Amino acid sequence: MNNQGVISWFARNEVAANLLMAFIVLLGLWTLSERVILEVFPAFERDQINIAASYRGASPAEIEKAVLFRIEDAVAGLDGITDLYATAFEDAGVVMIETESGRARELLEDIKGKVDAISTFPEDVERPTYAVQQFRRQAISVVVSGNLSERELHQLGDKVLDDLIALPEVNLAERAGVRPLEMQIEVDELTLARHNLTFDEVVQAISNHSADIPAGTLKSHNSEIVLRTQGQLYAGREFSEIPIRAYPDGSQLTLGELATVHDGFEENPLFSEFNGKPAVMIDVYRSGQQSVLDVSRAVRNYIDKSHTSMPQGIKLGYWRDRARIVQLRLNTLINSAWQGGLLVFLCLTLFLRLSVAFWVCVGIPISFLGALALLPEVGISLNIISLFAFILVLGIVVDDAIITGENIYAHLQRAESSLEAAIQGTREVAVPVTFGLLTTLAAFLPLFFIEGRRGSLFAQIPMVIVPVLVFSWIESKLILPAHLRHIRMRSQNTPGLLTRMQQGVADGLERGIVRFYQPLLQRALHNRYLTVALFIGITIIIISYVASGRYGFSFFPRVATETARATLVMQPGTPAHITEGHIRRMEAAARKLQLKHTDPATGSSIIHNVLISVGWKAGNMHKRDAAGQSELGQVSLELIPPEERTLPVTTKQLVKQWRNAIGTIPGSQELNYRAEIGRGGNPIDVQLTGDDFPMLGVAAARVRQRLAEYPGLFDIQDNFENGKPEVRLTLKAEAEKLGITTQELGRQVRQAFFGAEVQRIQRGRDDVRVIVRYPKEQRSSLDTLETMRLRTADGFEVPIGNVAEFTHGRSFSEISRIDRKRAINVTADLDKKKVDTNQIRRDLEPFLMELEQEYPGLKSSLEGELKEQDRSFGSLFYGTLLAFAAIYALLAIPLRSWSQPVLVMLVIPFSIVGALLGHMALGLNLSIVSIMGMLALGGVVVNDSLILVEWINRKVHSGMSIHDAVRSAGVARFRPILLTSLTTFFGLTPLILEKSTQAQFLIPMAVSLGFGILYATLISLILIPAGYLILQDLLGSSSSPKRP
Repeated sequence: MNNQGVISWFARNEVAANLLMAFIVLLGLWTLSERVILEVFPAFERDQINIAASYRGASPAEIEKAVLFRIEDAVAGLDGITDLYATAFEDAGVVMIETESGRARELLEDIKGKVDAISTFPEDVERPTYAVQQFRRQAISVVVSGNLSERELHQLGDKVLDDLIALPEVNLAERAGVRPLEMQIEVDELTLARHNLTFDEVVQAISNHSADIPAGTLKSHNSEIVLRTQGQLYAGREFSEIPIRAYPDGSQLTLGELATVHDGFEENPLFSEFNGKPAVMIDVYRSGQQSVLDVSRAVRNYIDKSHTSMPQGIKLGYWRDRARIVQLRLNTLINSAWQGGLLVFLCLTLFLRLSVAFWVCVGIPISFLGALALLPEVGISLNIISLFAFILVLGIVVDDAIITGENIYAHLQRAESSLEAAIQGTREVAVPVTFGLLTTLAAFLPLFFIEGRRGSLFAQIPMVIVPVLVFSWIESKLILPAHLRHIRMRSQNTPGLLTRMQQGVADGLERGIVRFYQPLLQRALHNRYLTVALFIGITIIIISYVASGRYGFSFFPRVATETARATLVMQPGTPAHITEGHIRRMEAAARKLQLKHTDPATGSSIIHNVLISVGWKAGNMHKRDAAGQSELGQVSLELIPPEERTLPVTTKQLVKQWRNAIGTIPGSQELNYRAEIGRGGNPIDVQLTGDDFPMLGVAAARVRQRLAEYPGLFDIQDNFENGKPEVRLTLKAEAEKLGITTQELGRQVRQAFFGAEVQRIQRGRDDVRVIVRYPKEQRSSLDTLETMRLRTADGFEVPIGNVAEFTHGRSFSEISRIDRKRAINVTADLDKKKVDTNQIRRDLEPFLMELEQEYPGLKSSLEGELKEQDRSFGSLFYGTLLAFAAIYALLAIPLRSWSQPVLVMLVIPFSIVGALLGHMALGLNLSIVSIMGMLALGGVVVNDSLILVEWINRKVHSGMSIHDAVRSAGVARFRPILLTSLTTFFGLTPLILEKSTQAQFLIPMAVSLGFGILYATLISLILIPAGYLILQDLLGSSSSPKRP
């Protein structure tokens, strides 16, 4: 007996084995309590840099020409940029630069340097801002609501915001849904003329009397003294006292006498209501190493303590507490984990001794804790995805221990000493188990290669599974033998209930093997070609049925969330009171549903809170500078999570009832409903690009018309809509004689109607603009423009009509650009369970080709989820090739054969049939998550076949004939193969049956893995032995397996 080797050393030195186990457990527990971050979804950066530039008062066409063109030209030549997207709104423009993978941070400084070097921006364009786009969500939103004036509510919101930021647990919080402060100085044109003043003189006077100017330092013999000139004004009454003109008699004309000073808010409509009361929202984010549970708990404690100190009638509440969602999902997944673990333990207990089953199951927490200890080192948090990965690997993690423990148990039954049984039983299967582990790891490799928006999410799955399986190998080879060496095979005169049950199961299994499996295997081996042909036929039929498009496929399953939103966009230029009226109607429909779906027993409704907003909407990340759009509104419903609902109403049913109750809204440009997570774009998104915008508009109309022909499509719309009415001013020839230029014309008109920004003052955390312009009533009439008088350089005034021509038209509501060409996107939504997106795609592609031929210069492409699908499957293809190559190599090494790995890998395509049948049995559509499950399945199902083939090879090497070895292999390995399959399936069963919201999009992967492994059991026990003999038939007897 060779006493050397790490397995033998740990088996003999149980102290070392227990110390190793204790170290892993304690390290994992410490990491879990101190270092692991808890959140709903992982926060990550995308390979995208956003550049935002504000040009207040400018139309989208002006933004495009003055801002976007220049930024695009500046960055176009940089290496590492893959796509360039730009959008011009009113008042602002955004350029989104997609970079090669992992290069966003590297390119940020280069891009910033290029754009900052642009010297040709118009004077009123504000300094661009830069950011690498991050995927982040607020931990919780605090809502201050009540019947207060806008200013009082704003001040109270500021106080709450200050209090929240002062909390040790909160690092990042910001207001949402409130108008920015603004100092508006309104001066009438006639008043200016009466006092013989100009706009520029008023602006200059304000600037001269409101400033803080550093004056350097006074250096004396003893010290240095800082000199400052202080005169910055902050309040409206202070600005009213600014002297504009002094008269010889000593009197002064003050700004308050000349103009009206409004110390208030920007004029753009923007407000929110929470459960019918005016509200201010404060979004609180998790940052750094903070746990969303800690952040949310601190905020809720603050709300509980501060609620009583609020003014009468003011309510302090919260909206969308993500910690509660995390806790619910944690509870759900933990329940799935312990239920799966219990099923695994019960399954093992029925087939193995209780002590063996116990020590095999001990490997689960050891492996999990070992992986948890490594998670912070690889940047992984505890979130929905990583928790799912733990459950996914729950049944797989015990495979190593099952095979090792079962083999040790078999040696014990042969009356060997317990120590020798532990060492020999572990060594005997060490090679196939190790290489089986490596093939499993290789099967999860493609998940690292998935590109697109969801790639970073799914990459977390192998980042969890790999360390779990590595620690499972460590536990099964170094810790488990030291514990199983103490098992004694004692005979009992009066066996207990458990022993009798185990014996009954074992006897029943043996009888089943002898009565059913052996005759079936014998017949399959005798008719091996027919057997293989039968499996091939079934596989071809099932896969062909699915591939033909007859079975439903959706790229990413639609999963309902706990927030339902209806977003309304009216025609550009729609007055705010009309938009508000429609939003009120949508809110009323929601209130009726709230009452309808109230449980009489508890008095609680499925709809927990109702939030309305006018002028902004949630998730409006690229339009913050353009907030306050009068045509925009949104109604959001916070719903009770499905696990806590006492009424049988789904989110989908609720949204459908809401949609039907609202109906159509006259004059609306867009009305859509969203109540889902993981949306990576529109299911149908046709992008048209070209230089001729009118041509793009005609082509977009054709595409809209074509999409309307498909049943099941709804919310068909495009982003090519006429904007607000527009008046274009052009100079007449007479203007040159008076010295009025186009720039001077634009400047004076901008001053009068948009206003001249004198300065910005910092008031607390608010950046307040000071604006001088005409009174609001004069800015609301075209008559004011038509009767406006321009001042020449000589000080004379001339009617604007004498020097400028007026042309009426319409502006664009927004302008989209893709790779420096104008673009229009036509989008549509659909019911993924009823409509096949890929069938629509196949039908659209010839139509789009004809459209390109009909309109020269037009280019079309399919974007949204279809583009995401192409990117994901393209990257998966190459990842799969690499994984299969790795699996082949890892099988060839222990088998020492070029052909036998092919035989073992044949189980992969056959096992896909089981995954497909599982989807059909549960009524699930296929999705990319299903495909990922099938890829992972490939690495798991080869393990049993590897062990079976390796066992046959060993028996042949020992002198047994090939036919006898093949016949005995299935019988000898029946129990471990059955056990590994059952434990994997039972470990996944609770998750497969899970009903919670966020688990739904992960279930298809579990179905593929669970049902695929069940079907692979049949393949391993029947097809692989038949295939082994066919391989020998083809290669001849001279190709006997090489001796290890």
